[in-house]
Amino acid sequence: MAASSPLIGWPLLSQPDDHGQLHYPTLADSVRQQIQVILRTKPGEQLMRPEFGAGLQNLLHEPNTLATRVRMRDLILASLERWERRIAVDRVDVTEVDGRPTHVRVEIAYRLKRTGVAQQVGLTVELSA
Repeated sequence: MAASSPLIGWPLLSQPDDHGQLHYPTLADSVRQQIQVILRTKPGEQLMRPEFGAGLQNLLHEPNTLATRVRMRDLILASLERWERRIAVDRVDVTEVDGRPTHVRVEIAYRLKRTGVAQQVGLTVELSA
């Protein structure tokens, strides 16, 4: 008989550790992960939610201009307000990266509605020249 592989449950459930404990993400980690999912998802990718996602991929071949950065900021803000209701977005900044003309830096400042704790997440996105 072949060596047993770990069982996969549906949905993919966490497995207990060596002490029998299940580990779930904290609220802050869960929100941060969901923001990443929203930003990386293109509308139409999710079967049951065809409008879900920010659609940033649609801007990846746009020039790094003020107009493109404003469109990116507006897409991010609208998507987070629609799809992540556990946060209040304070600020979305999309800025040029010094010395890297094809890159923009996205900084998102938000507060967790449940606790009021301020959080921030950032990422760098490459556009075309």
